[in-house]
Amino acid sequence: MVHIFKMFDKYIALDVNSGCVHVMDKLCYDIINFMNVKNFAPTSSEARFKLIDDLKYDYDRTEIGEALDDITELYNDGLLWSKDDFKVATDLKKNSPIKAMCLHVSHDCNLRCKYCFADEGKYHSEKGELMTAETGKKAMDFLVKNSGKRKNLEVDFFGGEPLLNFDVVKEVVEYARELEKKYDKNFRFTITTNGILLDDDKIDYINNNMGNIVLSIDGRKEVNDRMRYRADGSGSYDRIVPLFQKVAESRNQDKYYVRGTFTRQNLDFSEDVIHLADLGFEQISIEPVVCDEETDYSLREEDLPKIFEEYEKLVKEYVKRIKEGNGFNFFHFMVDLEEGPCIIKRLSGCGCGCEYLAVAPNGDVYPCHQFVGHEEYKMGSLHDDKGLNQELRSGFEQCNVYTKPKCKDCFAKFFCSGGCVANASLINGDMKEPHKLSCEMMKKRVECSLYAKAALAED
Repeated sequence: MVHIFKMFDKYIALDVNSGCVHVMDKLCYDIINFMNVKNFAPTSSEARFKLIDDLKYDYDRTEIGEALDDITELYNDGLLWSKDDFKVATDLKKNSPIKAMCLHVSHDCNLRCKYCFADEGKYHSEKGELMTAETGKKAMDFLVKNSGKRKNLEVDFFGGEPLLNFDVVKEVVEYARELEKKYDKNFRFTITTNGILLDDDKIDYINNNMGNIVLSIDGRKEVNDRMRYRADGSGSYDRIVPLFQKVAESRNQDKYYVRGTFTRQNLDFSEDVIHLADLGFEQISIEPVVCDEETDYSLREEDLPKIFEEYEKLVKEYVKRIKEGNGFNFFHFMVDLEEGPCIIKRLSGCGCGCEYLAVAPNGDVYPCHQFVGHEEYKMGSLHDDKGLNQELRSGFEQCNVYTKPKCKDCFAKFFCSGGCVANASLINGDMKEPHKLSCEMMKKRVECSLYAKAALAED
């Protein structure tokens, strides 16, 4: 499969299976398009004859022949219309060790974000709950026990707002460091925070102990405070911006993200990304909201043209700033075409439900942080000896781009790995039925990412 597209002044082809990206002139673009439409291989003599006849009024015959020869050479080298040899790797995820855990140390929050999938941090319970140090330590024991020979393990402290339970966070980190020495493991910690409770002591501790920190902010003050406000209705922007700037600088503009959400109420979200860049942040992620379509802020199919326009506007500015020497990283434009993720990750994503699990404050285990509180997806508990629900786990193990019919002919499948399993399950009721709007936005982001690579490679 070869996907072709034009963005601004660039004609680009992506060979889906090999991952090769080709930047070309319009003639080569038209030839590849002809082959795609007619389902011809470039080595076919019939294809050559019909191609020249089709394009003879637009291009010189000799030029057509020379361009086709170049394309045929790429085809013979496996760099265009290459074979898909990846399906055999789908079994590699079965019975794989657990390598990552999302630790919900707090099911309480000091913000009341309108779009919060976690029910304002309570995760569909009547009142907030904080994890005990005992449960946190059991989670670390569980992770080590089920990690097999894997040395590097990842733990994300999550909520709600984890800084509401920061003493437990510190106890769990200290306990995990003891396990590292005992079992020859290496823990990498991340914490996700809304920043309201950040202070110098917490920043110092996080910098000394956490490999990454995710800082939640939606962009411009009016956008952020419309969605991310406290119980009394006051906004969070003025409080968190100087603290987040301090974190970013103290980490040398690395190993952190400011992470926001855009909704139907700020479809001009490129302005929020640029605003964050202008505040001095160099690691930025702004994600589309995924929620009940009945809300006034949910994204809808009719919003896609505007969203696509914003991504194009953003990538143009992104490239411009990098070339000028004052660039920033935008999470969704960062693709590694030289090495990139391993094949298992390309096929099945984060490993939700098998390689990656989430633990609620009470010790219940779920496939990932978005499933927490949905009892039908509860996989087990740290406080009994029953182990994980293997039927549920098997379902997640078998979830990959080859078991999702709509992924079969999608050019972006090895970039998105079939999309978010939680979004598919919680919105469509089927983990093998990708969320349509997310798919369309992902495809646009892949094109923008490849354009950015091409534009930046010019220099």
